[in-house]
Amino acid sequence: MTFWEDKRILVTGGAGFLGSFVVERLKEGGASGENIRIPRSKDIDLKIWENCVEAVKDMDIVIHLAAKVGGIGYNQNYPATLFYDNAIMGIQLMEAARQEGVEKFGAVGTICAYPKFTLVPFKEDDLWSGYPEETNAPYGLAKKMMLVQSQAYRQQYGFNSIYLLPVNLYGPGDNFDPESSHVIPALIKKIFDAKESGKDYITVWGTGKATREFLYAEDAAEGIILATEKYNKSEPVNLGSGCEISIKELVELIAEITGFDGEIRWDTSKPDGQPRRCLDVSRAKEAFGFEAKVGFREGLEMTIEWYRKNLLSEVRK
Repeated sequence: MTFWEDKRILVTGGAGFLGSFVVERLKEGGASGENIRIPRSKDIDLKIWENCVEAVKDMDIVIHLAAKVGGIGYNQNYPATLFYDNAIMGIQLMEAARQEGVEKFGAVGTICAYPKFTLVPFKEDDLWSGYPEETNAPYGLAKKMMLVQSQAYRQQYGFNSIYLLPVNLYGPGDNFDPESSHVIPALIKKIFDAKESGKDYITVWGTGKATREFLYAEDAAEGIILATEKYNKSEPVNLGSGCEISIKELVELIAEITGFDGEIRWDTSKPDGQPRRCLDVSRAKEAFGFEAKVGFREGLEMTIEWYRKNLLSEVRK
């Protein structure tokens, strides 16, 4: 019998981008589809306490992926919404799970919880060494409260909860809505839009000097599953690829893969966000054997091909 075979599992956000990979991986690991509960945000608002109580009823394991998220622009426009929605969902769901007697709670946080100026590569022990980058601080801190709650609940109640810190995710099925998308899907859409309209340039926010690390969503799902199976400690754990790339290099790589040879213009009046992001991923490897498998160029090519087949065809209709 596998770890998952007889488990009743709640996956909040299970119908979303990352969640769909997690659910698929659960089934591959032996979980029965009948035992996986996926609450839809349009049907169950987890900001309401009674809905959290209902969601965790009779569950053995909770994997909390549901989040209100967006890129830099979205973070600037809706800081209060991002803080409240993410904080209240996490706090209430964990408390409801504790009261229900859930065996294990997997809280999935965000790299935005790290201080703005963190020594690279980011080590989990540096998580409290400063304030997050201003444009995403409300979101980052709201998600970081689940770490505080997780550790407090383990100390007082013996509640088995873990806290994971995935780096920026990307992959097929990502959010390509320019209002709320992150950098990779936003750039892919921007470049294809320019190609379709015959524009010979695109405009990108910032200076291009900021760096990011990216993790293919299928790899992230694997890390979450492994941690839920094997990790039972209070210390937070990074999930990443350990590969750092500048936004300038990222834009040039996407342009190369898509065949866009136009000009890249930088709008330096817009923020870069956090100056650098790159994780120390050694704890995940040591604690539960996680290592990213998909190379960055390979992952980008698969993401771009998915967009070309699934979304670009819709635009052309």
